[in-house]
Amino acid sequence: MPPRRLKILTWHVHGNYLYYLTQVPHDFYLVTDTERSPHHTGRSGTLPWGDNVFEAHVEQIRDMAFDVILFQSRDAWEREQHELLSPAQLSLPRVYLEHDPPQEHPTNTKHWVQDRGVMLVHCTHFNALMWDSGVTPTCVVEHGVKPMAPASYRGDKAEGIVVVNNLKRRGRRLGLDVYLQAREAVPLSLVGMGSLELADAGGLGEVENHRLAEVVSQYRFFFNPIRYTSLGLSIIEAMMAGVPVVGLATTELVTVIRNGGSGFVDTRVPVLVDAMQQLIAQPSLAQAWGKEGQRVAHERFGIERFVRDWVAVLATVAG
Repeated sequence: MPPRRLKILTWHVHGNYLYYLTQVPHDFYLVTDTERSPHHTGRSGTLPWGDNVFEAHVEQIRDMAFDVILFQSRDAWEREQHELLSPAQLSLPRVYLEHDPPQEHPTNTKHWVQDRGVMLVHCTHFNALMWDSGVTPTCVVEHGVKPMAPASYRGDKAEGIVVVNNLKRRGRRLGLDVYLQAREAVPLSLVGMGSLELADAGGLGEVENHRLAEVVSQYRFFFNPIRYTSLGLSIIEAMMAGVPVVGLATTELVTVIRNGGSGFVDTRVPVLVDAMQQLIAQPSLAQAWGKEGQRVAHERFGIERFVRDWVAVLATVAG
């Protein structure tokens, strides 16, 4: 338990991550507006928010008391804090949670937060390696996952499942071409926001957060076609359910998956196709990889470790 309970103002940027973050024993106030515009949606969606999660309307924030401001987007840092916060609130302890690796140059991009008084938290060691964090103090808090509903691997659908939001619009970085190429040789289905735009290529639509693990666990394996991103929570959630993972050997994923143990990663799409075909032909192999992946996920990404890490970060910042 933390030494004292903090009131933390933040934004709703990534729903699942925010849900896991709110397992930390502090009170979280989500910036909200009347229109429920992006990043201002508050306690929205189907996530099972706890009683430590509140809403803070943009017109009332200046009159509210907080202990920490937790930023999660560039716009909130560069513009919105100056519009919403009082002078006293602007001097509060501040944390910036960076969810992604740099989107411009992969190694030479300086992070926009350049402030010795802010803690810049990266969610993977790969992200921390690639960003030029400059003068800003940094640390890494790896993901933590708490299953929202019981899900056990079945794998009775002899095909793979892909979970990517808006894959058609986001294109090569998220692996649209990789997905389409692999799907020519292996049966694959796609779920996520905007996936019906690819209905003719296996797009099935969006699945509610609390149902996703159950749906994914029906498939023989989970395929991650993403070239360049952070470590997707959907990968860890699949591993937690015992689903074997096949994916590109890029970014943080190479430190999570051991080939022939907890899954299979490679940079060659034909080699990945061979691995997926092997899993389809050998259900027992898929079950063995999934069981080992489940062990790895619980050991490395358990919610207890995640909570401890965030308690320590917040105690350092607000202590």
